[in-house]
Formats: sequence, structure tokens, C-alpha cells
Amino acid sequence: MNEFIKNGKKFLIRPQNSVVSAASVIMVMVVASRILGLIRQRVLANYFAPDELSLFFAAFRLPDLLFEVLVFGTFSSAFIPVFTKEFKERKSLAWETAGRVVNIGLLIFVVFALLFGIFAQPIYSFMAPGFSEAEILRIAQIARILFAAQGFFVVSYILTGVLESQRRFLIPALAPVFYNLGIVVLTVLLSPSLGLLAPTLGVVLGALAHFLTQLPLAHKLGFKFVWGIRPDEGTKKIGKLALPRVIDLSFDQIGKTAELFLASLISTASYTYFTFANILQVLPVTLFGTSLAKASLPLLSRQGDDPISFRKTLLTAISQSIFLTVPISIALIVLRIPAVRLVYGTRIFDWASTVQTGMVLSTFALGITFQTLVAILGRAFFALHDTKTPVFVSFVGLFLLVVGDFLLVIYFGLPVWALAASFSFSVFIETILLFYLMERRIGGILTKGTFIRFFKILLASVPSGLTMYFILKFFDRSVWIKRISFVSAINLPFERFVLDTRYTLNLLILTFIVAAVGMAIYFGISYLAKSEELVLLFSTVRRIFQRKKVIVSSKETISTPIDEPS
Repeated sequence: MNEFIKNGKKFLIRPQNSVVSAASVIMVMVVASRILGLIRQRVLANYFAPDELSLFFAAFRLPDLLFEVLVFGTFSSAFIPVFTKEFKERKSLAWETAGRVVNIGLLIFVVFALLFGIFAQPIYSFMAPGFSEAEILRIAQIARILFAAQGFFVVSYILTGVLESQRRFLIPALAPVFYNLGIVVLTVLLSPSLGLLAPTLGVVLGALAHFLTQLPLAHKLGFKFVWGIRPDEGTKKIGKLALPRVIDLSFDQIGKTAELFLASLISTASYTYFTFANILQVLPVTLFGTSLAKASLPLLSRQGDDPISFRKTLLTAISQSIFLTVPISIALIVLRIPAVRLVYGTRIFDWASTVQTGMVLSTFALGITFQTLVAILGRAFFALHDTKTPVFVSFVGLFLLVVGDFLLVIYFGLPVWALAASFSFSVFIETILLFYLMERRIGGILTKGTFIRFFKILLASVPSGLTMYFILKFFDRSVWIKRISFVSAINLPFERFVLDTRYTLNLLILTFIVAAVGMAIYFGISYLAKSEELVLLFSTVRRIFQRKKVIVSSKETISTPIDEPS
């Protein structure tokens, strides 16, 4: 037993010294965290009606705004490079910088948290004018508690940066799992007596668990809290590097606030439908877009002075992301109702809520591929030491998003799916702009060969989607009972072969069969079309199973996608 515990401890704290091992740890834990995140949302949908959940989700707007701009903006772009360089040159200086960043971050956070907490009610009245005065008061009360959770995250994500800089990826990737567990456990135990206060306290507990999970290993490696708040050279450098990313994320927050503003005007429950659908569509973006963008950035950075190699690497990342995300987008459009029912379908989350969320999900799905391309192309500009172009394009996208939101909801009076439609359109325009500007920058991107590769992907996707739609309708008992769609003209003894999808197991079986057939057709046509992306995918999978090691250089770090608090 002692040997088992000892080996388990070594497994948790040992560094991941290869790209394959690090990427495998990150991918497995991100998937686990995302799945648990879906379970968290399922639990919430089981205990609270959509009207109530909208208040809970709306309360995150102010704490999330402060967190993403202050903490995520700094962590995602500046802390790790500066800390890694200082650690290599002088370890004591690096630990001092980390301690000062914690203190400065907490000081700024506390000041803004107090201001937002005091004026939470009037601020939310402006942000969500569609909610009643009593609902605004409840949102403000929840938000004040959520600020405590974000305070833990200020420190915790700096610890994440410290650990990843030392190539310890397992513990940081494990921390979001405990965050989700905290919410799930308190929701299940305390919701009958505390109502929405239960998941709110669960967020605080989960944030504390996120912090405590990482603290022991960070302390063991050398991290310590310090008293100083005067910025040293390291903290000043972090501030300068983080500024463009902070501006970019500030733009995002304007868009997210506009979505809350308009969703509250449509109906109280609309923000829940929007949030639930967004959580589902973010999964493929995180797994494929963010992962490919992060994986290609170090290589693109090294190839910045070699246009031919840079172009080849970028085109590979682009075509691979399209190859992986287009069929997922089509599958989510076809399977939108089964997906929503399987994840969120409860006694409280009724059929009308399912249909509304499904509409938002399918509209979001139209933009999944474009979201992944924006992530890859943006990092390609970063690799060329150009941070202004992605920020400019992001601002254009924000302008289109906000104008589109107000035009579709206020002028045309469309329901909540219009917010997702505006988002998908804005990222589509961002993609076009980034492609055009990158073509002008390095050339050779929008060529005949590129369009042929894209056409092959489309050629495989359309039959796959049509087949999935046919199978879903043909074997669903409710379609035959209601005599809708193409089956209305067919006279068959359908009771012998259809599945009654009112039952979860039958729905799960049908969804799995539809997805599996669609995937088989997609890969089959891609194989016949001699798709380069399919060959690359299979060769990558084969290398992973053969455990071929690619050693990480001392200058390279790998970062895990952040599981955002909301």
C-alpha cells in the first residue's frame, strides 16, 4: 500500500518531458473537466427552472468580466514567458516576481470587486434591463458571493502558470475537475433548502478546491507568498506584454454584456438557453481550435523567418481544423435536439426549452469552424510578432456582433437564436479578414490547391449530414406518429423498426448510431477523395499509440486551455 501511494504521488508531481505525454495529459483532463462541466449543467437543470438559472448565469457577468480581463488576460499571454525566462536565469527572482504578481493582482481585484459589489444592483439594472427589480436584487446578491470565488482564482491561475512553466501539467489540468465537483456536490446536497444559494456557494467551494489542489506542489517547487507590492522588472514586463491581450478580452466582454442585455429583453429564460447552447458548442472549439492553435504557435514562432515552412505549417493547421470541425458542426445541426435532451433534458427543462436551446445550438454550430480558424490565424500573427492585426480584427468582429445583436433582436424582434446567429456571422467576417490580411502578409494561402482541399472536405460533409438526417428521422417513432418530414408519404409498419425516443436509452442508441454512420461516411468519402487531412490524422494517431517521444526543449512550454469559472 505504501509503495502504491508513493508511486501515485510520483505520478501526480513528476514533470511531463515530452510533447506527446504532456498533450495526452492535457487532452484527457480537459475532456474530463468538460464532461464534468456538462454534468454540472445537467444537475443545475434538474434542480432549477430556466427562469431561475438565468439569474444565476447573469450573476457571473460582473465577476467574469473582472476575472477575464485582469487574470486571464495576464495569465494567457504574459506570465508564463516572463516567469520561464527569469526562472532559467535566476530562480529566486522568478519566485519573487510570482509572489508580487499575486499581491498586485489581489490588490487590484479587491478594489474593483468592492466597487462592483457596492454598485452591483444599479450596474445589473443597466446590464439586464429585462429582469424585474426583485430579480436584479437577487442577481446582485449572488454576484457579491461569486466575487469571493474569483478572488481564489486570482491566486490559483498564477499557480497554474508556475506549474506549467515547470512542465507539471497534470495537477493544473486536474484543478478544474475539483471546481466542477464543488458546484455539483453542494447543488445536490443543499439546493432543496438553500435554492440558488447552493450552487453559488458551490462555486466558492470549487474555486477554493481549484486553489488548494495546486498550492502544495507549487510550494514544493519553490513558490511562496511575499509582502511586497512594488512592481519589479518582471511584473512590469508582464504588464506590458499583457496589455494587447487585455484590450482584446475587454472587447469580448462588451460583446458578452450585450448578449446578456438583449437576452433579458427577449425573456427571463432566454439567457439560460443561450448559455446552455454555448457550453455545448465550445467543446469542439476548445478541443480542436484551441489545441491546434496552441500546438502550432511554438513551431510557427520558430519559422517566422522562413516563409515557406511557416506557410506550410499554417496551412496544415488550418486544413486540419476545418477537416475536424466541419463534420462536428453538421452533426450538431442535425442532432441538436437529441444533444440538448441528453445533456439537459430533465423534468423541469421541458420540450419548449429543449427546442429553444436546440435552435441556439444549431445557429452556434454554423460558426464553430470559423472560431477555430480565428484562433489559429490570430496566433499565426502573434508568431510574426504582430499583435495589432488580431486586435483590430477582433474590434471589427465586436462591432458587427453588437450591431447584429441589436438589429436582429430589437429591430426584427427575433428570439434568442438571433444572438448566436450574429455571433457566427461576426466570426465568419473575422475569419475572412484574417485570411485576407495573412495572404497579403506571406502569400500562398488562398491558392487553387487550398480550395481543392476545402472542396474535398465539403464533398464528404454534405452526404454525411444528409444521411444522418435521414436515419434520425426514419428511425424516430415520434416522426412517424406525427406524420412529419419525408416519412409522411411512406406507408410502412414502422412500429417494427423504430425507436421510441421518449426513453433516454433509446435516444442515446439512436444518437450514437446516427453519429457513427455519419462519421463512417465522412471518413469513407475522404478516403476515396484521397484527403491529405485524413492521412495526417491517421498518421498522428498511429504515432501516439506507438509512443514516439518528442522531447520538449527547455524553452518550450505548453499551456492547458482554461476551464472558465462560468
